[in-house]
Amino acid sequence: MARDWSSATMAKARYSRLQGKKWSSSTFTLVLSMLLMLSIVLLVLLALGIFSLPVGSHDSQPPNDLASFRRKIVVEIDDGLGERGEQWTEVLSWEPRAFIYHNFLSKEECEYLISLAKPHMVKSTVVDSKTGQSTDSRVRTSSGMFLKRGRDKIIRDIEKRIADFTFIPVEHGEGLQVLHYEVGQKYEPHYDYFLDEFNTKNGGQRIATVLMYLSDVEEGGETVFPTAQANFSAVPWWNELSDCGKGGLSVKPKMGDALLFWSMRPDATLDPSSLHGGCPVIRGNKWSSTKWMHVDEYKV
Repeated sequence: MARDWSSATMAKARYSRLQGKKWSSSTFTLVLSMLLMLSIVLLVLLALGIFSLPVGSHDSQPPNDLASFRRKIVVEIDDGLGERGEQWTEVLSWEPRAFIYHNFLSKEECEYLISLAKPHMVKSTVVDSKTGQSTDSRVRTSSGMFLKRGRDKIIRDIEKRIADFTFIPVEHGEGLQVLHYEVGQKYEPHYDYFLDEFNTKNGGQRIATVLMYLSDVEEGGETVFPTAQANFSAVPWWNELSDCGKGGLSVKPKMGDALLFWSMRPDATLDPSSLHGGCPVIRGNKWSSTKWMHVDEYKV
């Protein structure tokens, strides 16, 4: 009887070991099959381009270098005339809010705007706050003309670029105004916003201005903010400024650059620190183009 019990126990032990081996073998086969299936799926995704493996590069930018990413996007999505240099945005002031977009226009775009405007230039005027009509004034001695919004593809490209830069819809902008300042010509400090109801009937208040420089100026012609809350002499071009330019926070004209400044604060109140003017040209010629942006849609 003892022998029968011992034999039965040994038989059970052998059966358990066999079962364990079978279980281990089945588990291994299942895992191997799953890995094989996963490998096949990955190969299919790679072949279809749905999945890609990261590839290191010595020239790649650090993950937090958003500036180079922004510049790359601006160049790739833009469809303008000619090639622009490296683009970046520089903070000029926070009171008023003012920013310089370097190489906003290409040389070809600057020349194109000048060529369109040149045959139609007339003496610049200012808007009468009571009647809303344009009148002559000694505070503005340049010549200029307007290009209708959306006039052609090149202008539409520029206007789209302005909308992307300002986050203000194209439909909220007036037509491009092209201006020419010869030696001695200037624009005394003024506001771009209105203090009357007549001029705000169409589009509401002017909220921001984009001033694009279409040419370099040998001397003078700066855009000056005489009441800006900033260290005027901190700009790197301080020693190149005229006496007028040193009377406030100033920007020296450079072909292709664009100056964006806001006439209204984020709380929708008018910003008196946006007072600005065009210094007299001392040597050379100054060509520029202005885009005024409104709070609401501007009907043309």
